[in-house]
Amino acid sequence: MDKVETEEVGTENVSVEEGEKEKVGTGKVETEKGEKGKTVTRKGETERVEAEGKHEPEKDEGRKEKTRRKRQVRSGGRLRKFRGGFLVPQEWYLEAGVHIGTKVKTGPMREFIYMRRNDGLYVLDIKKTDERLRKAAKILSRYEPQDIIVTASRVYSSIAGANFAKVTGAWLYPGRFIPGVLTNPYRPDFMEPKILIVSDPRGEREAIIEAGKMGIPVIALCDTDNVTRYIDYVIPCNNKGRKSLALMFYLLAREYLMSRGVISSYSEFKYPLKMFSDDTALKEIKEKQEKLLSEKHKTVKEPEETKEVIESIVVEQAEGELTEEEPAEPPPDAAVKKENVPLETSEQ
Repeated sequence: MDKVETEEVGTENVSVEEGEKEKVGTGKVETEKGEKGKTVTRKGETERVEAEGKHEPEKDEGRKEKTRRKRQVRSGGRLRKFRGGFLVPQEWYLEAGVHIGTKVKTGPMREFIYMRRNDGLYVLDIKKTDERLRKAAKILSRYEPQDIIVTASRVYSSIAGANFAKVTGAWLYPGRFIPGVLTNPYRPDFMEPKILIVSDPRGEREAIIEAGKMGIPVIALCDTDNVTRYIDYVIPCNNKGRKSLALMFYLLAREYLMSRGVISSYSEFKYPLKMFSDDTALKEIKEKQEKLLSEKHKTVKEPEETKEVIESIVVEQAEGELTEEEPAEPPPDAAVKKENVPLETSEQ
């Protein structure tokens, strides 16, 4: 047979003949008659190179299929479409500034910091952000939407949280958190959630403390300068930027609905990312929740009535005890005078 081509690879010479099969190392080299191109074997791995471009062999295709199936199993039965296993393309995180932290670093947030820039800003690791977002959505999927409350003390977090509440059906508590909302049942806005999402631990510290007293788990969006005391699960991210917060709540809403089985694929999630930066939903959510709370307050009047009844009973018992007791008789005046007379005057 005539030799088609001989190529030198490193220190090995590989020859290929038409219609010939030969073994080199641990790989197999096979060519067919009349085929244009060459076959190169390097360290037991086979590559088919044709005139138009490179084509991977069946062995590598089988290996890719196995890794694809493994990723599919790890992602809960659905294939991750984006490089690196991210929930969205990596560029989305970078464009939204999710990774940008502050110039302050706290001890509990060290494990989530990737590097420190020349200008002094700490940069968060977006891989850990992505992983923790996915796990947080799975935790939230165990609860009904009405059992979830989002606290948002900042304007941008209120806008993103309102859209999250609109999409999922969760509750939103925007603005300053008033003490007693989770602990005082006599308040008109008293709530009894089963899990709490905190947008900024610094501005919503009172909510975290009250949740700890009532045994409510807390998931918090934490920046590099936040303290994670009394927080059960941390999602490291930029919790001050508008785009960053919009992307965080967008992904939480999508993954929550996915884990709950409301949608079966990402294509069924019809809410765009831009919607989570729109403030139109904030007014709607406020009016809706105020109406529900007022109706709830009207129907539940038992605690106030029982309190008034108890107070009246206590007052009646106190008045009855005072009337039943007879006042002690004062001592006679003579006896008092005799006791006060000195001994010398009595002898005289």
